[in-house]
Amino acid sequence: MTSAAAAGTIAIGDLTIHRLGFGAMRVTGRGVMGPPPDMAAARATLHALPELGVDFVDTANAYGPLISELLVREQLHPYAGMVVATKGGCLRPAPFKWVNDGRPEALRMAVAGSCKTLGVDRIDLWQLHRIDDKVPRDEQFGAIAELQRAGQIRHVGLCNVTVDDIAQARAHFTVASVQNLYHVIDRRSEPVLELCERDGIAFIAYYPLATGALALADSVLTRVAASIGITPAQAALAWLLHRSKQIVVIPGTCNPAHLRENVAAADVTLTPEQYRAIDDVGRRANMLRAPRP
Repeated sequence: MTSAAAAGTIAIGDLTIHRLGFGAMRVTGRGVMGPPPDMAAARATLHALPELGVDFVDTANAYGPLISELLVREQLHPYAGMVVATKGGCLRPAPFKWVNDGRPEALRMAVAGSCKTLGVDRIDLWQLHRIDDKVPRDEQFGAIAELQRAGQIRHVGLCNVTVDDIAQARAHFTVASVQNLYHVIDRRSEPVLELCERDGIAFIAYYPLATGALALADSVLTRVAASIGITPAQAALAWLLHRSKQIVVIPGTCNPAHLRENVAAADVTLTPEQYRAIDDVGRRANMLRAPRP
């Protein structure tokens, strides 16, 4: 049976996970708000993760809000052999809306809330969802460091950050992971990935399939994927896994069949020519994108 173990492993601090994980944002409703439209499918998807060798799950208190964390606990607790990462630092006033909240008291409440919702005393990997520009960074990072020293957080990660952001955070705590947008046709986080490669930091690539766009029948990967005999989605995931040993991919879905298709990408071996063909397609598309501010 196909297993995420075929993707290889990576260390996050003293933890070791398979490099093909699961992003649990999709087990929520439209606009990442409320329950999923098909609760049975969402539960079945999460329930299938262990048998498929997926031992890393990424969620957040803002997904739902709380819905994702609650479903993860319902289906996977007590998380035997699994690492469950979550995030805090964002409020959800409405569907599709995200509001940063990096106040120290808000971060403390977020960590305590996630511990309670997930049913754990300590979060293995807690990630700052976004840096709040309205709150001094030293206050945000200092509060996170205090939570780690207090034993509520095992390892700290950052999301949606630049190289400079990481440098500032490292004055307060060890950055165990970075989670940024990165996929075949969006390489704007390349400098961050290079830093992670140099310093041994796990780089968690979110939206690895561009929320499904790269898996469409008419996507830029169609011809390349067809020549290999796989789907465009599998080609996109295989490219990421081959791109760097520091990359962890977290495709999300609310469909057990799609989950199995995504996990099967761990078994895909790209030849140098196939890798370059996908890479070239992505680079040409990436050149059309505006630089990240």
